[in-house]
Amino acid sequence: MQTKQYNRSMVMKSLILSLKQHMPWWIMGRMTLATSRPITPALFLVLLVASFGAHAGEPISVSKWSGVTIGGHDTVAYHQPDNIAEHRADEGSKKLAVEWGGAVWRFSNETNRTLFEADPERYRPAYGGHCANALSLGEGLIRTDGATWEIYEDQLYVFYAPRGRTRWNDGNWKSYKVDADQAWQAIVAAQ
Repeated sequence: MQTKQYNRSMVMKSLILSLKQHMPWWIMGRMTLATSRPITPALFLVLLVASFGAHAGEPISVSKWSGVTIGGHDTVAYHQPDNIAEHRADEGSKKLAVEWGGAVWRFSNETNRTLFEADPERYRPAYGGHCANALSLGEGLIRTDGATWEIYEDQLYVFYAPRGRTRWNDGNWKSYKVDADQAWQAIVAAQ
């Protein structure tokens, strides 16, 4: 049997690539494979420990590049009566951003940011902002951009595409929610 020789550089590159898949964007986002300084075992251990702590909670749908959730839309604004009536999603501002749950949340005004900071659990979307329809169909975690949404019983649900929202609105959304809840619980338990 042939054994493969691995040098330290190859091993470190492999570990960095593996960590990048599990680390939050703000820790690993700027790390490159071509660094002028080698990663010491102590630094590697710190990165490894940080990666486990970063995913202790529920997964949140974020942009791979910016770490922003629900496409930068204001998660509090979805709940406002005018926005519900007009089915409008307000864009948040980079200047009014909050980091919570491993994601960046943007807000359209200071009042909404303050409301979110006081009670993020009330305003965050169901299933971490992943597509509710995909979960109900057993398709797993599908990222969303926050443009397609619905409020059911004062809870925000986000969809990847309008046809998913249409399916929930035209069908029995409560039974779809039961299926999505079961899939979500299995995903969270596996984290």
